[in-house]
Amino acid sequence: MSIKENLKSVQARIWQAAKLSGRLESEVQLLGVTKYASDEEVQELINAGLNTLGESRVQHAQPRLERFPEAQWHFIGRLQTNKVRFCEQFALIHSLDRWSLAREINARALQWGKIQDVLIQVNVSGEDSKTGLSRQGTADFAKRVLQDCPNVRVRGLMTMAPLIDPEATRPFFRETRRLYDQVQHELGVTWDILSMGMTNDFEVAIEEGATLVRIGSALLAKEDSA
Repeated sequence: MSIKENLKSVQARIWQAAKLSGRLESEVQLLGVTKYASDEEVQELINAGLNTLGESRVQHAQPRLERFPEAQWHFIGRLQTNKVRFCEQFALIHSLDRWSLAREINARALQWGKIQDVLIQVNVSGEDSKTGLSRQGTADFAKRVLQDCPNVRVRGLMTMAPLIDPEATRPFFRETRRLYDQVQHELGVTWDILSMGMTNDFEVAIEEGATLVRIGSALLAKEDSA
C-alpha cells in the first residue's frame, strides 16, 4: 500500500475507535512519527494531508524542520537538557519528565520570546525502561511548573504503555486518563492533550480517552518505536 492509502486506513481505524467510545473522529489528532522516514516519505505524508509530524532526535530533526516548514513539528523523544537550545521550532515537546528540563525549557523559551507548549511524561506502568513521572508525583510537578516556569505551558500528559497485547494496555491508558482528569481538577487548570497510543495499541488508547496518537509504522510500513 502507498503512504496515502496507509494514511486513509489509519484514519478509518481512528474513526472506528472513536465511534466505539462515543466520541467524534475530530476529537483525536494523528501525529505522524517520521523517525525512520526518508525525506521523500515525509513529503508524501504532507502531500497526503498529514502535516502534524513528530521527531525523536533533536539534531536529526534540524534539517528536516528547515526543509518542511509547512508541517507542525513535535518533539517526542527523551530530551537532554543540553539539547533544548535546538528546540525553538518545535510546536510541542511531549517529554517533560524532570525539573532540570523544565527550568531549561523555560529559560530558552524566554530567550526565544515564546511560550513553549509541553506535555508532562508519566510512567504509569512503572517500567524501569521508561522515563516519566510517577502517578504520585505528577500533580506536584505540574503545580511547580505552573508557578515557577512562566514561559512553559503544560497542555496535558503523555505516556507509553508496555509493548504487550493491545488489550492488555487498557488499564495503563485508563489510569493515565484518570490522572489527567485528577490533576486538572486539583490545580484548577484546563488541558487539551492526552498523548497516548502508538501503532500497536492506538485504538485501545482512543477508547480510553486519548486525544493524540503517535503513529509511525502503520503509516510507513516500517518497524519503529511508535
